[in-house]
This record gives sequence, C-alpha cells and structure tokens, in this order.
Amino acid sequence: MNVIEWLLDSDSSIRWQVMRDLTGEPAEAVAAERAKVATSGWGARLLALQDKDGQWGKDVLPASIETTREGLPDVPTRKLLRDLHRISLDDLGGFLGLDSATLSNWENEPEPEGEGIDKYRSALNWMKNSIGTLKPEWTSTTFTLLLLRDMGLDPGSEQARQAVDLVRDNVKWDHDGQNYFHGEVEPCINGKTVALGAYFGQNVEAVVERLLAEQLADGGWNCEAERGSTRSSFNTTIAVLEGLLEYEQTDKARPGVAAARHRGEEYLLERRLLRRLSTGETIDPAWTRFSFPTRWHYDVLRGLDYLRSAGVEPDERTAEAIDLVESKTDPDGRWPLENTHPGRVHFDMDEGDGQPSRWNTLHAMRVLAWSGRAKSTSSGTWAGEPAR
Repeated sequence: MNVIEWLLDSDSSIRWQVMRDLTGEPAEAVAAERAKVATSGWGARLLALQDKDGQWGKDVLPASIETTREGLPDVPTRKLLRDLHRISLDDLGGFLGLDSATLSNWENEPEPEGEGIDKYRSALNWMKNSIGTLKPEWTSTTFTLLLLRDMGLDPGSEQARQAVDLVRDNVKWDHDGQNYFHGEVEPCINGKTVALGAYFGQNVEAVVERLLAEQLADGGWNCEAERGSTRSSFNTTIAVLEGLLEYEQTDKARPGVAAARHRGEEYLLERRLLRRLSTGETIDPAWTRFSFPTRWHYDVLRGLDYLRSAGVEPDERTAEAIDLVESKTDPDGRWPLENTHPGRVHFDMDEGDGQPSRWNTLHAMRVLAWSGRAKSTSSGTWAGEPAR
C-alpha cells in the first residue's frame, strides 16, 4: 500500500482533502466524499455529541451538584473543576490572594469556612459556568467546532446548520456573557471565533473590526496586549491569520483585512516561521514537532499550511521550515504524530506520538506540493493543489 492508498484508507474527512489537494479528483467526486463528513465517521460522531443547548463538553460535570452552606459545590466537584481548568493550587492562590494550604483544606473539607471563602466561591462558580464554551480542553464547544472545520464539514449541510444555529442561539462566553459569534476580548480567542463564524456563515463583522484595531506594531497579535505586551505571539497570530483568511473568503469582507493579514504573514516570514528576529535562535523547540489537532498551539507545519492556503509564494524565508518538514518523512513517505497536546478528547484519530499520522502526512504532503518539492516515489505520487 503506497502513501496515497494509505491516506485514502481512512475517514471521509481525510479522504476528501486527499482527493482535492493531492490526487486532483474531479470536483463532483470531492464534493460527494466531503458530504459524508456530516453523516458518517468522525464528523457524524462529533455532531452527535452536541447537547440540546448547543454545547459540547458539559457532560464532564455531574448531573446533580450538591452545595454547602457557603454555596460551594461538593468536594468531588471542586477537585474536578480545578482539574478541568488545569489550575494548580498555587496558581489559584496567587490569583485569589490566598495561600495554597488554605485552598487545599477548603477543597477537601465538606463545609469549609474562613476569610476569603467568598473569593473561592466566585472562582468555583466561574470555573463551573465556563465549562462548555472554552473548557475543558479539548472537548469544549470551541475546540469541537474547530475540529469539525478542520475535517471540512460542509457548512451548507443540514447537519452543520442545525449544530451552528444551536451554538448561535444558546452559547455565551463566560467573560461577560457575550453571544458566541460576537466574540470576547482576547485576540487568541477572537481569531478562532472569526474562523468559525466566517466558515459557518455567521456575522463576525464586529469581531473582525476589533482584531484589526488590535494588531501590534510588529505585525502580529498577542493575547497579553491588554496587559501591556507590545510583542506579538505566534500562537495568537496564527489563530488571527486563519480567522482573517477565512473571513476574506466570504462576500462580506471589509476593506483593510487583506493588508492586515499580509502584515501578519510578514511577521511569521521575517522570523523564518520559527526564529527570534533579534538573535536567530529557535523560539520554541516544540514548534519543530508536529501535532494534530494543533488546538491553540503554533507549530511550523501549521504555519506553512496556512501560507499555502493563503496563496503566499514560498521564498528563501520559508526554505528552512520546508526543509524541516521534508526531513521528517519516514521510508514509507509518512509523517509521524510528534506532539499531542494533553487534554480530554472525544476519541482518538491517530495511533499516538511516534506513529505515522494521516493528518500530519496530508498536511506535509500538500505543503511540499505547494513548495514545489513533491516527488514521484515508490510510496506514491501526488499532484498538488493550486493555492486558493
């Protein structure tokens, strides 16, 4: 079985992208395969997990939560909430201005009391109320919708419209109760909101306007800007770029979006997609290890696949990153999963780190085709896709 046959021997969410991006199948055949994402396999499984209020991920909470005299959830739920948010007692204590020993006692006492208990109660309420929209990682509404977008769920399908209507009509951000597709205040989150809203046909004009106003002087974006940061973040910038590009594919794109997006692309390219502008050092070695799903994390393959989809011409600034991708193929022409991001998942789609990954192989092969480095080998050939 060559690499193309191996990729096609998979879920429809991978097959249709192989047919479009690598083997150049007729549009009608691609569309027919893509339509299956909504009705079978991984896509249908994800859609079936949505609750009646439009959320994913809330099933991690017990159906009934008992409360104490002070209005705290019961002991098991207190521990569960902190685990779901992946917050240590030290971090929670620093946020609340309380020592971790006190919090540890309160977490385990059936009826805790003491000065500061009101702060603890408020924190627990926030943790409970935010389950579903963004937490837990990675089964919440946001990360499930991102995965459905990565799978290519047809936004015009009946199944997609029903699911997204439920989100639009019911789901709120915990920050200030904003409607889901109105976004909130952090660009790392709003980039995802724009990507999802534009893809699924929702109005995200106001969120786009906010993102344009928040672009930093170096060309990128950073979730920490509201706390004084003046340097951009790759993690935030890639999320915003993906959102703006998706928005530009709609017929409602506003002036100025393309220019802002090109400035953001230059931010990545000036740094060769992985190096500090000041010293030339690798910014984060984790970026050289490829994951899928990427969640909120940047890596070099994600950056290159974005540039491909945006129609950016590869040049000497992308050469090192493309060399890195090319170096990771195994003798069978497959790429491994290298950096799974810890968290809850609905189900596994690959066999684990160190094993060949169909998703990483798909993305790497289309990046190499875009770069002009696709080869005819015993592992199979691919035609490549014109950048959209």
